[in-house]
Amino acid sequence: MPPTRQHHNRKTFMRLQLPPAMAGSVLLLACLARAAHAYPALPNLTNLDFNTTQNTPKGSFTTVNPAGWTGGTGLIFIDSTTPGQQAADSTYLQTYGNPVGSYVGNYVEADGNPHYEGSFNYAVTGLTKGQTYTLTFYQGASEQSGFGLIGGQPVPTTNRWIVSLGTSGMTVTTGGPNDPVYGATDIYSNKDVTASVVASPLMTVPYQQTVGWQYVSVNLTADAPTDLLSFLAWGDNGSTVNLPPIAFLTGVNSPPGLGAPIPEPASLPTLGAALMALGIIVLRRRQKRATSA
Repeated sequence: MPPTRQHHNRKTFMRLQLPPAMAGSVLLLACLARAAHAYPALPNLTNLDFNTTQNTPKGSFTTVNPAGWTGGTGLIFIDSTTPGQQAADSTYLQTYGNPVGSYVGNYVEADGNPHYEGSFNYAVTGLTKGQTYTLTFYQGASEQSGFGLIGGQPVPTTNRWIVSLGTSGMTVTTGGPNDPVYGATDIYSNKDVTASVVASPLMTVPYQQTVGWQYVSVNLTADAPTDLLSFLAWGDNGSTVNLPPIAFLTGVNSPPGLGAPIPEPASLPTLGAALMALGIIVLRRRQKRATSA
């Protein structure tokens, strides 16, 4: 009696079922394929390391006035890797250290206490509404010298960058929830309700120490042909306690490798070679079964 279609399908499934080790390889390749997918880079950005020929850092953001950038009021500085012009040097907003890495050039130094800083922005043109873009940058963190105590006790601080892409920049309002460690907080928001808003990975800074350059990649979706790219330093969950945490930023839309060494993402050639190898393994197994049948 010939096998029914149900029996035939079950037999086919059993023949093609992969052993656990090979199944794991398939899963790994699927993950690599997902990682290899990339959105286009955010276009039409210049002066991504905040260089200027008008003023010499270290100086306030609004005084240095890096070309293309707006906002940056409050305790936000443009620093340089040149000795005497770094974050840890004696000009106001001195920190316990400088972000360590191979990057050379200018960088932003921002007080993460929302009472003392605002966002800074860049008008991005040539966008396609609804298109998702990838933005990369380097971040680091430290604390302002002479601070970092709550009730006389040293505490680690945290910092990150809130990044948005929309028709308006990031803003800060009072009345946030009370943080169990850091106390009263503020809230960040964007008046553009369809703006794309993301937070960079959290950096935890031990008392009187510094976090070196970290390479960050985020995805942002445009909601207009021209949007504002906005950065806001956000320390200690928006705490208004004057510790204060300091965030660093540079190398916007730069490739990996300028800061501390990081692993490279999987490339399409590597993925193709892995798929070819898996295909050869499957083919040989089928040939071996056909020979032994």
